[in-house]
Amino acid sequence: MNTSAAPVRSGGSMRVRHSVYLVLAAFFWGTTFVAQSVAMDRVEPFTYNMCRDFIGALFLLPLAIRTGRIDPLAVNYRGEAIPGITAPAEERRKNLIRGGLIVGLCMFAAGGFQQVGLVYTTAGKSGFVTALYIVLVPVFALIFFRKKCSPLVWAAVAVAVVGFFFLCVKEDFTVNKGDLITLGGSVVYALHILSVDHFVTRTDGIQLSCFQLVFAGILSTITAFAVETPSLSAIIACAGPILYAGILSSGVAFTLQIVGQKGLNPVTASLLMSLESVISVLAGWIVLGDELTSKEILGCVLVFSGVILAQIPMPGHREKKAPQHPSAEKN
Repeated sequence: MNTSAAPVRSGGSMRVRHSVYLVLAAFFWGTTFVAQSVAMDRVEPFTYNMCRDFIGALFLLPLAIRTGRIDPLAVNYRGEAIPGITAPAEERRKNLIRGGLIVGLCMFAAGGFQQVGLVYTTAGKSGFVTALYIVLVPVFALIFFRKKCSPLVWAAVAVAVVGFFFLCVKEDFTVNKGDLITLGGSVVYALHILSVDHFVTRTDGIQLSCFQLVFAGILSTITAFAVETPSLSAIIACAGPILYAGILSSGVAFTLQIVGQKGLNPVTASLLMSLESVISVLAGWIVLGDELTSKEILGCVLVFSGVILAQIPMPGHREKKAPQHPSAEKN
């Protein structure tokens, strides 16, 4: 094998593969809106989040245990340490616990802000305000991490924001309390993406995803029993939608997000994941029979255009790459 050629091939194929992971995550999140709309008729928001988070964690647990035996970044890795890649066991445990707590808290808080905001605003405005995380990610990345974006990526973000306005906002846009609360969720979603970007090269992605779901599930459980009245019969009645959301949206999609962000610029990753809103609209059109207006179709086209624009490399601008170890080609 010509090892000198491997990094080039690996880097290019990794970028494409990880982009596909994020699009798949967006697909699962988007189609989950249909399942959520069915389940929320019977189950309250934090009860619903509690169930889906723990189901997702249970789904990932066997994989998280297995990856501990094969990934040098995982806790309980049983092989020899790889210099420059594998941290000592104690450091790996700290990275997993710290990362799981931070990204899990962000996931719980963002969902909470969004659910509470929906009480005071419309679903369309909530979708648009939430999607503003694609603007906040590059701003926060610049402020906190000194990570700059190319002008082309900023243009892609601008096109996507206009697209989201056409797609989501169906009424006169006036800012109310619900919009401000939802904006808080958008801020936390941006922090979640940047937190994943920080920890994804320091710990195993599947273990990090499992840990964040456990922590978010615990917080959702506490909140559900504090402010809601969880009903076992209602949960059983919505078992299908909850299982779909728990396994595919929580277990699979959040893991795809964590694995997919590895080696990609967080701004590019956020644009790819923002396709969730477009897919949710299309899923509602296909599954629930919702009508699509010409304005919404234009919004979908603009969002897709922004995502594609962000994938075009600029001369002299290099995408962030994750560190590789000798077994990377086997993954």
